Amino acid sequence: MHDIPANHPRKVSLETRGQLVKGFEQGIVCIPGLIAHGRGEAFDYIFGEKTNHFAQKAIEASASLLLLAKKPVISVNGNVAALCPGEVVQLASLCGAEIEVNLFYRTPERMEAIKKALFAAGARRVLGGEEDEAIIPELFSERRRVSREGIYSADVVLVPLEDGDRTTALKKIGKKVIAIDLNPLSVTAKAADITIVDNVIRALPALCTAVNQLKPKEKHTLEQILAGYNNNMVLGEALEAISLRMKELARR
Repeated sequence: MHDIPANHPRKVSLETRGQLVKGFEQGIVCIPGLIAHGRGEAFDYIFGEKTNHFAQKAIEASASLLLLAKKPVISVNGNVAALCPGEVVQLASLCGAEIEVNLFYRTPERMEAIKKALFAAGARRVLGGEEDEAIIPELFSERRRVSREGIYSADVVLVPLEDGDRTTALKKIGKKVIAIDLNPLSVTAKAADITIVDNVIRALPALCTAVNQLKPKEKHTLEQILAGYNNNMVLGEALEAISLRMKELARR
């Protein structure tokens, strides 16, 4: 990849694309993952490429839920491993979560490449692909194959990036699901208990910060934050932001 000038208006966006291309070359990212990123980036343009107030509400609620969880698990796919492996490891450490690789386009080679990236970022244990794997009922993609020690026995699962069929299936077996998804209209966004409508490269660092800030709080304070959170209202605020932003751009 060529060096990107410091004053380039699309510097962060181009650097992010470069990370994904590098991830593809390393066998971490698949071609559909590149396409999915482009779709998310279109929404990010509309949201002003910043963490909005509705995302911040969801981040605070997510941090509370992760801290209250008995067995939280962070699910990792290729795009997340390419873009934010360090943040995944940091968040897992902060809230005592397991890390598990779970893929729609699953091959042994991709599983190992993603694990390697997470270990390189400091992970001590990464689940996924073990002999003790379990099957999520009513799910027929490769995502149905999960670790018995991880997602299968979790009470809270963080799903960074769109994953609608599995989110729905996890909900059916009693899991609480936190999603990070720039598309507020997706199946994932609507099915999750908490949806952070933000770019994963901003959301995961912000989630680490929120967990750090809330960790010293009493349990009842975290429970109050969760009780005051309404995911449908947050998604409605995200849709309203899209409408307002489009009207603003049309007047220019």
